Amino acid sequence: MSKAPSDSPLFSKKHSKSGHKPDQFTPDYYHEQQLQAAGYKLIAGLDEAGRGPLAGPVVAACVILNADNLPQGLDDSKRLSAAKRNQLFDHIMQQAVAVSLCSLCADTIDRSNILAASLLAMKRCTDALAIKPDYALIDGNKIPEALPCPAHTLVKGDQRSLTIAAASIIAKVTRDRMMERAGLVHPAYGLGKHAGYGTAAHRAAIEDLGPVNGLHRYSFAPIKGRWLKG
Repeated sequence: MSKAPSDSPLFSKKHSKSGHKPDQFTPDYYHEQQLQAAGYKLIAGLDEAGRGPLAGPVVAACVILNADNLPQGLDDSKRLSAAKRNQLFDHIMQQAVAVSLCSLCADTIDRSNILAASLLAMKRCTDALAIKPDYALIDGNKIPEALPCPAHTLVKGDQRSLTIAAASIIAKVTRDRMMERAGLVHPAYGLGKHAGYGTAAHRAAIEDLGPVNGLHRYSFAPIKGRWLKG
């Protein structure tokens, strides 16, 4: 696996037919096969984890799967149990042609916005792949600027494309592990339980203790405008 430079030092220690609703999608290899038939051999999938939390980085992953050795059971990471995600993480790492990651910290998110940070993380991890992809499939509806290959987006892509689903699992598991590690440094916030999302317990801890510089996102409500960075 290749890894783009991180600015998060705290954390370093079957094809769906038209007319189907998004929640009916099951990821398959249809989009990848269509692109390969058109001459694009190495297809990368891009996804991110951590757009919504009040704390921690946004993490993007880029994965090129081996069409002859696809991991079984891939799905949108949000539809899998933690145990299944961890199992599939290992399978992807063992079977994929290439995997890369990029994380951007809360301060970077605050300096721009979460969408810009997510797109930048996607670009950086694509650039960091050990093998240059011929084409990229991106979850969502925005393409990062200056990618090293052609690309198109798939809304609910992690539920439609096996390659994007693999990227969603790599990003989610990596970010959860980063937040567990951060929780050892700041145990009062319970980061290992909620991964920085705005649960009642997390919000209560912020109210009681205040946010942590470099960890919490000061541009996000309910922190925004109420605390200043020290």
